[in-house]
Amino acid sequence: MTATAPWNPQYRAQEEARRVEEAARRRAAESARRRQEALANLAARRMAVPGQHRATADLEFAARPIGRLPGGVVIFERPQTVEADVIEAETARLGESADLELPRPSLTAREVEVLRTWLLLDSKPAVAADLGISLGTVNTHLTRIRAKYADLGRPAPTKAGLVARAVQDELISLEEL
Repeated sequence: MTATAPWNPQYRAQEEARRVEEAARRRAAESARRRQEALANLAARRMAVPGQHRATADLEFAARPIGRLPGGVVIFERPQTVEADVIEAETARLGESADLELPRPSLTAREVEVLRTWLLLDSKPAVAADLGISLGTVNTHLTRIRAKYADLGRPAPTKAGLVARAVQDELISLEEL
């Protein structure tokens, strides 16, 4: 026996509307679940390199996350102002460390070889061909070298920056370039 109400001609239209709404809610929930799963899979695929999760011991981040908007946009609370004495202390600390010898990253022999070859050749594909490795391996070595310099507070985001760091650390001389 079916549950129909012959006296109410609107009954089937209302039932159909209810089923359509339920299906739309299920599709939206499934879509949100798949999106979250895809984002989690994407985040898990990132290569772990030194320096990605570097904690600063002296100064804390002034704002903390308080929520998320659709699309993954993070909302932060309003940052606190940094006190003048904190700025002065940090400036004094940096001034004292300027007189000290620059810290050197612990580069592997292969990283030094890739860096020197890249500085002497025109392109990364040329480095890969010269060393007999893939272009991806060249990029990985350079990414890790940059991360190691960034960990020491000596970022080198460009090739010119890496040239400067290599000369400062006596990995290559200006005459060789």
